[in-house]
Amino acid sequence: MAAVDLSTHPGHLARRLQQAHYLLWNTMVSEEITSPQFAVLNALVAEPGLDQRTVGERVGLDRSTIAEVISRLGRRGLLDKVRDPRDGRRSLLNPTEEGTRTHRRLTVRTARMNQIFLAPLSAEERTVFLDLIRRVSDAAESLRDPADAVPAPW
Repeated sequence: MAAVDLSTHPGHLARRLQQAHYLLWNTMVSEEITSPQFAVLNALVAEPGLDQRTVGERVGLDRSTIAEVISRLGRRGLLDKVRDPRDGRRSLLNPTEEGTRTHRRLTVRTARMNQIFLAPLSAEERTVFLDLIRRVSDAAESLRDPADAVPAPW
């Protein structure tokens, strides 16, 4: 069997895109705060007082990953946990002052990074590109159990 053209494989291209993003993130944004950690801070700046499950849903992180991200942000002093007065079994999350400052600083850096990341595309292409990867990403959420997934019509 002949070799396949990986430039037609979305998973291969997504991995290459992720590698490029990771490199830019570490050089332009932060070596200490990861992109998922920033996403959590961003969600909590937008909506302080969310619980862990809701934050995970907002940023697309599974249960074990969101737990680790929140733990790391807490150890760095970037977020606080407080018991929910209405349900003592859950904690509500809020960015600390340092977390808010960190978010502000990284927001500026991510904007610059995204300009460079998307520089090969025109403004119109950027809009289309972001719409398409958002649609694929949103649809991929239903693929967590591939046995239950129904292929979309082409």
